[in-house]
Amino acid sequence: MEYTLAVENGPKTIPGGTGLLLVHPSIGETDRIDTDFLKTDTDAFLVVSTRTTAREVEQKLEYYDVDEGKATILDTLSVERGYSRRSSDDVYYVSAPDDVEGVVDRVGRFLKENDGKRRVSVDSLTEMAYYADDDAVYEAAAEILDLLDEHDAVGIFHLSEEVHEVATLDRFRDLFDGVIDLDEDGNVTVELPSA
Repeated sequence: MEYTLAVENGPKTIPGGTGLLLVHPSIGETDRIDTDFLKTDTDAFLVVSTRTTAREVEQKLEYYDVDEGKATILDTLSVERGYSRRSSDDVYYVSAPDDVEGVVDRVGRFLKENDGKRRVSVDSLTEMAYYADDDAVYEAAAEILDLLDEHDAVGIFHLSEEVHEVATLDRFRDLFDGVIDLDEDGNVTVELPSA
């Protein structure tokens, strides 16, 4: 299955099973890339939010005119901040921000329970590593990439370049099928085997 990419300077389409790493500066404006990725050519999508609460994700989707009816949100942050958590049909929570196994499990369940073209956004690996550690997050990302491949889905994973050592950045870059680089001026470059 082919998916429209909708990322400037990238190929028009990417095959199902593709995982993209979005490398950005800490203050980078990633919402535009993320929401364009989620709202284009998709039947259902999952936002794994480790950086903002489910309510903030909903506000972002509304602001960028993304169809919230297709959205499932996994909020890993509210438990840490002490906010009340009410699961609903499309909002879920994990027990703690460092519960990477819970995150992988929820991604797998989303992919099994939804049909058609499915997209996953992990925002962000950097925040996950803050609560867990680089190795645990690397393994979780690898497991999610395997799930995307198994279910013919696609995903985008955020990583802040200033926070990690060069060796860690290179390790994550090598894990993914392609890399989207966003610089401080908002310029986008895409590295994909087919690009």
